[in-house]
Amino acid sequence: WRSLKTSTMQIDLSKHHGLGNDFLVLNVAQANSSFAWPELAQRWCDRRFGVGADGLLLLEIKEGNRLGMILYNADGSRAEMSGNGIRCLVQAAHWTIAGPEGQPATYTVDTDAGERLVSVESKWDQGSLQISVDMGQITDLSEPQNWSDLQCNPDRPVRHLSLGNPHSVVGVDDLDAVDLQKLGALVPQLNLEIVAAGPEIDAITMRVHERGAGITLACGTGACAAAEAALAWGLVPASTPEVIVHMTGGDARVRIDLASRTATLIGPSVFIASLSVPV
Repeated sequence: WRSLKTSTMQIDLSKHHGLGNDFLVLNVAQANSSFAWPELAQRWCDRRFGVGADGLLLLEIKEGNRLGMILYNADGSRAEMSGNGIRCLVQAAHWTIAGPEGQPATYTVDTDAGERLVSVESKWDQGSLQISVDMGQITDLSEPQNWSDLQCNPDRPVRHLSLGNPHSVVGVDDLDAVDLQKLGALVPQLNLEIVAAGPEIDAITMRVHERGAGITLACGTGACAAAEAALAWGLVPASTPEVIVHMTGGDARVRIDLASRTATLIGPSVFIASLSVPV
């Protein structure tokens, strides 16, 4: 068979997902300054005409288990942070640094939202790793522009929070009764989470519309924002050591330190494939 590769420059990517929130990871050692990352992210992440993903992660491997991460959303916009994305990035780096037999390790990752400490907590299991992320401090945000367009009942619980990127968390009675696509489009500059209690006493259920990607199967930073909001609203007991966040793509565990308002996110990253694409 004749090779399908053309004379166009090819670059290697790996594809991973965290609870169905999928990313392409590119080691920037292959790249040069002429690459137009926003345009490439749009092309490669397109689910009909490209590989398909929620975002493109640029990985820089530095010295001493230090990594760099830059994230472009599927629409080409640059995002500060992703809890699922950073696990995917670390999985790709861990494979390169430690190999398939690598032992658990800790990495320091420089992101647009600041430094994050990420720990690989398991050995490889059919392409999957369990990874925890020190997500940093949760802070309050002012009510975002256009928020009134959502016409939320003033009695409905709402919190506007930052984990390096902006979130608005809304408590609802029935997740399926909400037109999340319509509401998310009214506030495209932020990540919108709708949250309901349970079904377990230490759990919440969440759906998310992400800035730059639309409705996704999971959101790591959103899970942390939702867990903090749920504790504040009493949807889960304040004594809960870990909040289970049920999302369409699966479950994440979130530890919230109420005194410092810091979050730790624990969940899987799953390797899907390696591939070469034209630039």
